[in-house]
Amino acid sequence: MGERKNTIFVRMGKKLNKEGEKITTSPEECEALRKAFSGQHGVEEKSMLEILVKCNLADLTTFRKNSPYIFLDDGYCFEKWDPFHMKSLEIEFLRFQRAVIQRTMHPWERDALLVRKSLEENPPLYNLLIELACTRTSDEFLGARKAFQCLYSESVEEFVAVRVEGFKRRLLVALVSTYRYEGKRIDEAAIKLECHILGRAIKTDQKNEIENDDEVLRILTTKSKHHVQTIHKCYKEAYDSNLEEDLDDIQILRDTINCLCAPPIYFSKILDTAMSVCPTEQEMEALTRVIVTRTDVDMKDIAKEFNRKYGAPLIERIKAAALGNYRDFLVALVKRGMAN
Repeated sequence: MGERKNTIFVRMGKKLNKEGEKITTSPEECEALRKAFSGQHGVEEKSMLEILVKCNLADLTTFRKNSPYIFLDDGYCFEKWDPFHMKSLEIEFLRFQRAVIQRTMHPWERDALLVRKSLEENPPLYNLLIELACTRTSDEFLGARKAFQCLYSESVEEFVAVRVEGFKRRLLVALVSTYRYEGKRIDEAAIKLECHILGRAIKTDQKNEIENDDEVLRILTTKSKHHVQTIHKCYKEAYDSNLEEDLDDIQILRDTINCLCAPPIYFSKILDTAMSVCPTEQEMEALTRVIVTRTDVDMKDIAKEFNRKYGAPLIERIKAAALGNYRDFLVALVKRGMAN
């Protein structure tokens, strides 16, 4: 506030800047305009519009001079946009548009685009590919695979195989290729045997043993979700620890277990990271992805888990983290999902 007071004067009841030019906006409006420009998730379009159409040239000069983290003094008597902040703002203006486009897409097309994005990012988003393969139903992901072929003239399996090597290739290609049984029938004897197979592979002193175990790969990539979830419970009873916790050193296996056995836990963590203090752009994009893709699936469960784990309602966290139309759109989608 001290810096602004040095550049704003009151003369005969009129507010003037230090050049003696009349200004019409208040310090509070300038602060609101800064906030509208400063979001990590969207921009505050309404207040931005109301204030900017009111501003005269003197107002804009004062705003630029008093916003050093947005505008830079280049030594030539004018203030220029910070290139990094300008690029960030361009992304924030697009965030609402991208959310609307994703919401209106056919789910097959949307997931096909996300499959391609997962391995074209730097670094690759292996967890996103696992998320798509393991949280969709067999028919849903089969549709995404068909859409991928239509859009890119290659199969998902081929796309993944040429971009990943070693154990990651074996796991990811198997996950995107499988068409899991969706029913509730399980084999109790197989459950106990496969629980023992996982336990033996995880508890061994050789750290790479599990990555070379074809039986572990077979269990995680071919068995039904209900079957794997039952193994998860059996493992907890047998070893007094959670399967995903014992796989902590192998993130892609941990993500696979979480997506197969506890999607609300997985998605609530993704949302919390996206709304943290300094998320990456990849992490921020996940806020749109999760809310848009899970609104009509399990948003009620995700919101419940988020509240339980992080001690705050999901809607309130979104309101605190996001701005403008983007915030309102996400909140509306979460409310819709929780009402279903």
